Amino acid sequence: MMDRIGALSLLAELLGMIGLWRIFTKCGRKGWHSLIPFLRRYEQGICARKESEGRAIVLLEIGMQAAFVATALFKRGSWQYLVSAMVLLIILIPLTIFSLRIYFGLCDSFGRSRLWVILWLLAEWLCAGIWGFVPGFRTIEGYPFDEESAAPEVSGLEVDLTAPGLSINIDRRTAVNFLKTKVLLKDIHMNIPLGHLVLLLGGSGAGKTTFLNAVTGYEKAKAVITLGDSNVYKEYNKMKYDIGFVPQQDLVRGSDTVYRTLSDAASLRLPADMKSEVRRSRINEVLDIFGLTPVKSSLVDKLSGGQRKRLSIAMEYISDPSLFILDEPDSGLDGVMARALFEKLRDIADSGKIVIVITHTPDRVADLFDDVIVVAKDVRRTGRLAYYGPIKEAYSFFGKNSMEEILMSINRREEGGEGRADDFVRKYAALAAGGEA
Repeated sequence: MMDRIGALSLLAELLGMIGLWRIFTKCGRKGWHSLIPFLRRYEQGICARKESEGRAIVLLEIGMQAAFVATALFKRGSWQYLVSAMVLLIILIPLTIFSLRIYFGLCDSFGRSRLWVILWLLAEWLCAGIWGFVPGFRTIEGYPFDEESAAPEVSGLEVDLTAPGLSINIDRRTAVNFLKTKVLLKDIHMNIPLGHLVLLLGGSGAGKTTFLNAVTGYEKAKAVITLGDSNVYKEYNKMKYDIGFVPQQDLVRGSDTVYRTLSDAASLRLPADMKSEVRRSRINEVLDIFGLTPVKSSLVDKLSGGQRKRLSIAMEYISDPSLFILDEPDSGLDGVMARALFEKLRDIADSGKIVIVITHTPDRVADLFDDVIVVAKDVRRTGRLAYYGPIKEAYSFFGKNSMEEILMSINRREEGGEGRADDFVRKYAALAAGGEA
């Protein structure tokens, strides 16, 4: 009797896998993934447009298998056995919930009544067989709801890599997340001249940090980035000292003096063979540039917020970089202090540097910038270039009166914005190509 039950269970499992193979094929996925136990749950989630639920089920089923093994190893009635059994029951609750969500999603994707969920729960093998082999069970029109065709097309633009300044040609930046390749950035091309102070604008998750990491070579993309005559990726070990990056958080020790802090930064970022008197001269020069000479003997903990920010910037500026990037340098500063800080960045740009800044309060200092880079998420949630050019022209391009309004226009509707990012990506591509904006 037990052998017969085991054989029937094995047959049902086999029929279920074959049915899922056919379903995955109908959904444009690889059918043989149904043969791999955990992977087939993830693929079911993809077919149902419930990818996150599919990932969760994979993890839950792994946990369930571990709990099954534990209950088999421990003596029945022991505390270890009881704990394992309890874990098994706890896992069953979210597993059932996520499975229901996937079954509902499959019904929607195939245009079938949600009553089919009952059969999916009671006899998945039978349901999979029916949906897989009956010709009438097909995905609805427009499936797999792939929004690639709706996303702005690739512009085909490229900038001259031999032009002076910073030249950026990013084809794409991808990341693999749980068996799926996600495109984080795509089709970003620009040349930033020397002496320009540039605002980097974009909503949360639009790809600003990813863009900066790709530009600096910290996280390489499929791209060619040149700074002057040098290729940032190919000559990274040399170029990383010509690029300064100031993060939002201050990376300074409060127990050190200002001079000691800057001296330590100099020892890391300046050539090891630099003569000590030249090193001291550079330290004193940077202290003077950022107005820190009067407090050079003070402990960092005793500095004001503005002084501490200037010290953080000075630490990166010590190597005299050609490209200077700052992530929210005005965070925590009032309007007057922030204005003074950005005026200092304006001076640095005027000395022949390229300075790129992220700030969440752009309008109070927008007049100090030359250009603005606007990065926005397209319909595929991929970071795209919605605009790059002079600040003054950006207002007319977007039809807005402030940077905040521009940001709202490109934010998606679910984020409280106007959801017009795709329109502006297309508009800018046409403008950059010399067509009608």
